[in-house]
Amino acid sequence: MPITLTLPEGLLSPAAQAEAFAGLTDALLDVSGLNENRFMMANIVGSIHTLPSGHVLAGGKPVDAAFVELKLPEVALATPEAKRAFIERATDVVEKAAGGKIRREHIWSNIVYAPEGAWGIAGRSYANADLGKAIAESSAQDNA
Repeated sequence: MPITLTLPEGLLSPAAQAEAFAGLTDALLDVSGLNENRFMMANIVGSIHTLPSGHVLAGGKPVDAAFVELKLPEVALATPEAKRAFIERATDVVEKAAGGKIRREHIWSNIVYAPEGAWGIAGRSYANADLGKAIAESSAQDNA
């Protein structure tokens, strides 16, 4: 489940970037109710994109801002409440990691869904039911 964090270079230290990414991962696991699920933990991946100063824009003008994009299969965070909870948590995480360098209103998040069967891990295409089964099997193993 790729997470992409985009922000201007130099705005957050490498340690703050790592803190933000770890917090985003934890937020997704927590909101999904899968905190200890090994399958999910291993498959929340992503990247931190730092762009040159002046290349992060709002209203057509450079701004100190952050963008969080989460890509998921259609079955994940399926309810409006789950989406709201993740977006709120993601904003909190980035705001805290930024330590006052980014205003809350300059933290944008979005959730993008892959269509049925278009989710791949290790060269395997997962239908929604197959992905749910892999997650459930991992939970069962974790609880055994």
